[in-house]
Amino acid sequence: MTPRAAEPVPSHRAPKRRADHGTKLMNRILLIEDDIETAEAILAELGDRGFEMQWAGDGIDGLGRARASSPDAMIVDRMLPGMDGLTVIEALRKDQVRTPVLVLSALGAVDDRVRGLRMGGDDYLTKPFALVELVARIEALLRRPIDCRATTLQVGPLVIDLIERTARRGDRALDLLPREFRLLEYMMRRNDQLLTRAMLLEEVWNYKFVPATTNLIDVHMGRLRHKVDGLGETPLIHNVRGSGFVLRSRQ
Repeated sequence: MTPRAAEPVPSHRAPKRRADHGTKLMNRILLIEDDIETAEAILAELGDRGFEMQWAGDGIDGLGRARASSPDAMIVDRMLPGMDGLTVIEALRKDQVRTPVLVLSALGAVDDRVRGLRMGGDDYLTKPFALVELVARIEALLRRPIDCRATTLQVGPLVIDLIERTARRGDRALDLLPREFRLLEYMMRRNDQLLTRAMLLEEVWNYKFVPATTNLIDVHMGRLRHKVDGLGETPLIHNVRGSGFVLRSRQ
């Protein structure tokens, strides 16, 4: 069934809240998704979390809404009637619209994910997915600086490719697990800064509270250090006793 042209959905729009001191205004999210069941679930989840939601059921309508409403972030299904999702994103990037975009797709192969990111997407989530993960990814996109669109990061001899999800130290490839890659990316974006365990738990693991006792960070950091700092190489990841960790680009 072809979905009707979609207006913002009142039943899924979170109620307006008064702005208290220190309270941010609601972020506006545009969802472009032709599957009504998926759209309703996303609208309900994000609406309940305080986001102001707008929905379009096809690519052409979605492109028009993106140009007219200037949302803070977008969620775009890759396969859409009228105009596919990657064409929508490409058109916006040509217009110099830099709104962060989360691409949704049932196509989960590496080549499909790489193409989605290279066409202008900022993140890629494969269907089926958990709503809690979608929320976390949107929140992460909204925390990024608007001009943060570099596809590679380099700190000293370390280089990571954010599209291919690969890492190297000099000529040596690093075989990183997904969580290790996220941890290294977070540290590289904040090189030479002290990162506490609480910061890492919140930003890399999306914890909203710090457990009283956990060695989660130390275990993962130990594995990452073993891979990054090879035998005979100058250590880059350092443990600051009692405080946290730091990735030092210079000695």
